[in-house]
Amino acid sequence: MSASDKPCTQDGRLREVFGAPVADLHETAASPDASAALTRALELRSFLALAEEQVARIRDRVHEAMAPERDMDELSANELRMDTQWLEAALHARDGYRAALGDLLRTMPAPGRHARPVRMTQQTITTTLPPATAAPAPQRAGAAQARRP
Repeated sequence: MSASDKPCTQDGRLREVFGAPVADLHETAASPDASAALTRALELRSFLALAEEQVARIRDRVHEAMAPERDMDELSANELRMDTQWLEAALHARDGYRAALGDLLRTMPAPGRHARPVRMTQQTITTTLPPATAAPAPQRAGAAQARRP
């Protein structure tokens, strides 16, 4: 099963924002005129779906290890410690992908409206220089001394 087929906790939000089920969004994203926002959103969704699957696998493994009918002699603190570390990593990844997807969806233009393109124009900068003034003529050393009293 590919990541695009896995369920994700944000599928409803994607449907709400883009106005179509995730399967249809994947078809749209495959077209050459797909928006960058849709492509990025589906990429983040795929990462999120994988992270959520990892969280579920670790959770299920811990539940199985701690099941009441399980022999207590089979419990291993080291295995549970490792599962805790893996769970922390998976939850951290999941939270990061959810935040990134949420930020992307929040900053997108409203459905049906496209972001206004930015037009760059070249601005002519004019500066006005002060009028040139004639510099005082250099005096000869002898003339300067002659004027002194």
